[in-house]
Amino acid sequence: MTYLIQFIISFASTVGFGIITNIPRRALPTAGLTGGTAWTCYIFVQHLHANVFLANMAAAIIIGLLGNWFAIRKRVPVNMIYIPSLVSLVPGGTIYLAMKNFSLGHYANAQAGVITTVTIAVALAVGFVLAEVVVRQIKQHLRNRQQDSLAR
Repeated sequence: MTYLIQFIISFASTVGFGIITNIPRRALPTAGLTGGTAWTCYIFVQHLHANVFLANMAAAIIIGLLGNWFAIRKRVPVNMIYIPSLVSLVPGGTIYLAMKNFSLGHYANAQAGVITTVTIAVALAVGFVLAEVVVRQIKQHLRNRQQDSLAR
């Protein structure tokens, strides 16, 4: 039940951010589905491994794969799906607390917050790169199959 509630809230926040950023209405449900699925994956992996890197990387891979697929199906740029879907994963609160601790002179806490933020950013980047590699391989395979069938 917890995962369902998490999915619904993440779906709503993704759609809400999509509305704020003016993505096309036809892309809102798919962006919400992508964001909700990615956040649910994040929560699931976080419970399994308690590792912020793996959880964010897995969620970014989900966003990358679903985002590319939905972008093709809805005929929108992939960024229209990516950007709202990332809202739940961006470590804005973590960096805010790190900068607050830095300004208050709590340097050890600030350093830990900055390291966590950088770790999350790297995990998201690695996840997107891995997803793009998989998508490109699939597209190349489909092109090769299409060319082979046309040659016959």
